[in-house]
Amino acid sequence: MKRFALAAVTLATALAAQAQVYQWQDEQNRTVISDRPPSGPVRQLRRIDTVAPPSPPSEPAATPAKTLADRDMEFRKRQQEARDAAEKSENEQRANARRREDCEAARKQLRSLESGERIFLPDGKGGRYPIDDSERAQVTARMRDDLQRDCK
Repeated sequence: MKRFALAAVTLATALAAQAQVYQWQDEQNRTVISDRPPSGPVRQLRRIDTVAPPSPPSEPAATPAKTLADRDMEFRKRQQEARDAAEKSENEQRANARRREDCEAARKQLRSLESGERIFLPDGKGGRYPIDDSERAQVTARMRDDLQRDCK
């Protein structure tokens, strides 16, 4: 019996605590919100429930929830893009390393041309022949131009 009386008192208290809220505009065109009804003339009286039901969304969601298949596809796409970027970076690094090696070899050849030691070139028949001073000057000038153009 005591439990029933306690439940009844609790229920009555909860109902009393759920007061009404009123909103209206007075004569000065100000919006008034109160828990008591207005006294006197008002415009646009509106009663507001304190426990309002959830309102439906005013506009549909911009993007619906993605399915597992969509997320998996996006994940795989990001993985592929990362692999492509890594491969491109690796190829660029290899090309730069090759370019540095070629430039170093060209510098070495230019130093040997400028040193004055005897240089031999292939003759096209499997043999080789020594170059003379005029040919050495042409090859040296060509090597300098190549180094300036390609190896900055």
